[in-house]
Amino acid sequence: MNHIDWIFVILPLLIVFFAGWYTKRYMRSVADFVSGGRVAGRYLLAVARGEMASGAVVFVASFEVIRQSGFTLTWWGWINIPVGLMIAITGFVVYRYRETRAMTLAQFFELRYSKSFRIFTGALGFFAGLINFGIIPAVGARFITQFLGLPGTVEIFGFTIMSYIPVMAVLLSITVYLTISGGLISVMITDCLEGMISQIFYLVIIFTLVWLFPWELISSVLTDQPPGQSLINPFDAGGLKDFNIFYVLMGAFVSVYGTMAWQNQSAYNAAGLTPHENRMGNILGRWRDSARATTVLLLGICALTYMKHPHFAPQAAHVNEIVSRIPDPQMQQQMLLPTAVTEFLPTGVKGMLFVILLMGVFGGDSTHLHSWSGLFIQDILVPLRKKPFGPKAHLLLLRCSVLGVALFAFVFGALFRQMEYIIMWWSVTMAVYVGGAGAVIIGGLYWKKGTTAGAWTALLTGSGLALGGIIARQIWGEQFPMNGMQVSFASSLIACVLYLVVSLLTCKQDFNMDRLLHRGEYAKIKKQVGDAHQLPGRDHRKTSLLGRMIGFDENFTLGDKWITGGLFGWSMLWFGIFIVGTLWNLIAPWPNSVWSTFWHVQAISIPIFMAVATSIWFTWGGTRDIRDLLRRLKGETINHLDDGTVVGHQNLDERTKTE
Repeated sequence: MNHIDWIFVILPLLIVFFAGWYTKRYMRSVADFVSGGRVAGRYLLAVARGEMASGAVVFVASFEVIRQSGFTLTWWGWINIPVGLMIAITGFVVYRYRETRAMTLAQFFELRYSKSFRIFTGALGFFAGLINFGIIPAVGARFITQFLGLPGTVEIFGFTIMSYIPVMAVLLSITVYLTISGGLISVMITDCLEGMISQIFYLVIIFTLVWLFPWELISSVLTDQPPGQSLINPFDAGGLKDFNIFYVLMGAFVSVYGTMAWQNQSAYNAAGLTPHENRMGNILGRWRDSARATTVLLLGICALTYMKHPHFAPQAAHVNEIVSRIPDPQMQQQMLLPTAVTEFLPTGVKGMLFVILLMGVFGGDSTHLHSWSGLFIQDILVPLRKKPFGPKAHLLLLRCSVLGVALFAFVFGALFRQMEYIIMWWSVTMAVYVGGAGAVIIGGLYWKKGTTAGAWTALLTGSGLALGGIIARQIWGEQFPMNGMQVSFASSLIACVLYLVVSLLTCKQDFNMDRLLHRGEYAKIKKQVGDAHQLPGRDHRKTSLLGRMIGFDENFTLGDKWITGGLFGWSMLWFGIFIVGTLWNLIAPWPNSVWSTFWHVQAISIPIFMAVATSIWFTWGGTRDIRDLLRRLKGETINHLDDGTVVGHQNLDERTKTE
């Protein structure tokens, strides 16, 4: 990169680092560090949470999928539209979880089940999160190394090591600083700023790619595939391995079953000003994703064209020569498309993509560090200790834990040999926890007959099967008959059945759900502990039948209804196109020329318009919510009893009010 590229890199990073330094003064309690004081607005939640999907590792993982499946997985992914809408609009799991006032998922488990179950799930979630996160800094550092054209190895103190290792050390050090400075307050604000800056750069990259790669070139590469392995026609893709319709169907089940179970961004689930703000943050996040998703898809498709079209043969040969210097064959395949991207982007635009990747690394890694370190302190040390920590000691432990998780990720990333697709690794490592936890979460929030015995059975079975899958994959590799997604699906299904059966057999008394969710006679407790925020502007008009079907309730303002109803209509439009298109192709298959035109409009033209609109929309909303967050934090009343401690199935600060 030249000096123009570095200007685009340095200026946004200075803004982010200043924000991380400035916002640490607003962090004054454990609740601030862990949950951002529970006063975050919807746009701040949507933009900050979405920045996790902008890191270098996400780009690399997406490129792996695009290289294997092209546009075909997008088509079958529309099967999930009704499922995704149900989760987002109804606030499935997320809304009730925020009502419990738990700062971590395992804290909820103690509220609902038992202390020993909290400690075990905290330890299990911490272990699963560490090995899941362990490859992320390394993959991101490899991408950055390839992007900058650094040599494959470097000599330090007489030792020859891979170049990505010191790069990983530098990136993790910066991320640790941003995380420990102000906890979730700093993480949310810096991630939100990163997301707003990235939105603008995404637009520039999209228009540049459209100019560099005419659709005719892209279409010729996507259509020139063997029978059964089409990258453009989903009905001629039955021969594609791993990323196919069965992958999507299993993913649909796991996405519902494991809603909010995976805790890589668990703090955001407790950070909303109200449960409704959490729900609206999820809804708005689905609107915002157009620009990022279009950029990733276009980059992957253009890189594929760059490597396969005869017009770019000399350039492709140069890329292959660069990649061949990587000693590991698996890493060669992983870095092929990322290396191609670094070769064809022009000056300035290359710097924009680089800073997006860097900010995504900081945003994603800081959220991971905050989540997994908090899990260790809040759900292992806190419940084990008979006397609560003092505020200063508690905050010091949280910061030390962040550093410990970063050190583990550095060592793991430097030593671990990755043997499969990134997304498959994520699926199976997530299943170590989610495989059993999904049933425990849903049952605990929605079923008064769920028991601790049922929870133990589901968790041990689901997690044990998933862990066995990881070990088998490491021993037998490709000879093992199940990939990561199949292991995750099977373990989740078995755990769900066992939770239901064992709970029915062991339930002697219904659980007090009103106390858990602060409803009925327990609603007043939220006011007593200062967590009963009221938002103005509710729409008190009678909700129509369609509105009730969509999920509108008394918390929806008129604006909320337009935002949510618009998402519902837009999503169902594409689901309708999927149904009609599927039936049409079963009767009279579309030729490749029709599929080419369809994807040009659906995946390129329409998302460009959406990206422009959402960039303006979310920049305004994110700026407003950052200002409001700082104002609320400045005026909040500190409650040091609100530190995650549970006594008698109640949070400690609530218990004192009850007594």
